[in-house]
Amino acid sequence: MQYQPRRFETMFLSTIRTFNEKAAARKQAGHDIVFFTMGEPDFDTPAPIKEATIRALQANQTHYAPMRGILALRQKISQDFSMRYGVQYDPEREIIVTCGGAEGLNNAIFSAVGPGDEVIVFEPAFMHYTNMVTAAGGQPVVVQTRFEDGFQIDPDTLRAAITPRTKMLILNNPGNPTGAVYTKQTLEAVCKIACEYDLLVLADEIYSRIVYDGSEFYSVASFPGMRERTLTMNGFSKTYAMTGWRMAYIAADEKLMRTVAIIHQYSTTCESTFSQVGMAQAMRLPETELAVQQMVEAFARRRTLLDEGLSGIKNLAHTVPQGAFYVLVDVSATGMDGEAFASRLLEEADVAAVPAGAFGASSANCIRLSFAASEAQIKEGLKRIAAFTEHL
Repeated sequence: MQYQPRRFETMFLSTIRTFNEKAAARKQAGHDIVFFTMGEPDFDTPAPIKEATIRALQANQTHYAPMRGILALRQKISQDFSMRYGVQYDPEREIIVTCGGAEGLNNAIFSAVGPGDEVIVFEPAFMHYTNMVTAAGGQPVVVQTRFEDGFQIDPDTLRAAITPRTKMLILNNPGNPTGAVYTKQTLEAVCKIACEYDLLVLADEIYSRIVYDGSEFYSVASFPGMRERTLTMNGFSKTYAMTGWRMAYIAADEKLMRTVAIIHQYSTTCESTFSQVGMAQAMRLPETELAVQQMVEAFARRRTLLDEGLSGIKNLAHTVPQGAFYVLVDVSATGMDGEAFASRLLEEADVAAVPAGAFGASSANCIRLSFAASEAQIKEGLKRIAAFTEHL
């Protein structure tokens, strides 16, 4: 008997989690591990958010929330989107609060993709996209972006990948694992193509506020003709150091949200009430915004530290990220691919990195390092990586 649908045969567990679990097991066995695996800020959630949430718990805000999320939080999200990106969403009908970014992506993909639909994914890409398109019965179509182009999208390559079955593009900006931030020119070209071919766009903008060197983030929905065809997923995990709170949202035109609401209702029902109350009360407070600013400034210092350290290690080449908190490192000059390098680095140097082949074939010779770790951990990790490569 075939117990699983055939579409699951090509799906795989997250390599990020797999390598993190291997490293955690070594740590449990007594090894001193430097972790560069998880995209998880090592900061605490800003105090105003925690305090407001505690008050909500003490006020017994522990019952079911509305399926779409409490209105006060949806209003704050709507105001924030309008202020930052100039796009208006009706908080009552065009925003849904989800159980983390993963649920948001799942809901967006399952709401639009069905058997036979093709979805264009720009690699290297977060592995969630191709796996969930496959789970929905769709067909991922990979469009490669290049190390030497800063992972910007080439419009001609995109056009060549479009067929009559193309339904959606998935854009991750800033990008995981590349740290690339799409330029306005790149996004204008992609949005023009999406409108020309009447394509939906799933915009994963979870890192939108984590950018460096004066790079500017542009929300896809803010471009002409895009609001009505874009499903935007954003949230609080990365910006506010709230990965364990599992809270994100989808914003989209009302006509796109009906199916999203159905899927959300029958998969999650609603996000926790007290978390939403706390976030609604605290997300726009000056103290909260100051904490976010300080975190981004710390990430920028860590980025510089990692960049300078990697530049001095032989046989490694890397990109300089403009956003998020990841560096993609090409290890091919060592004679190994990313999988072999990451495995030996863990076993011989007790440094945990992610082999980047899971993000796409074009990055099979790379590893991903997350600089959401402390400066002390980054310095120690760099020392170990340098010693490891020196003795290869």
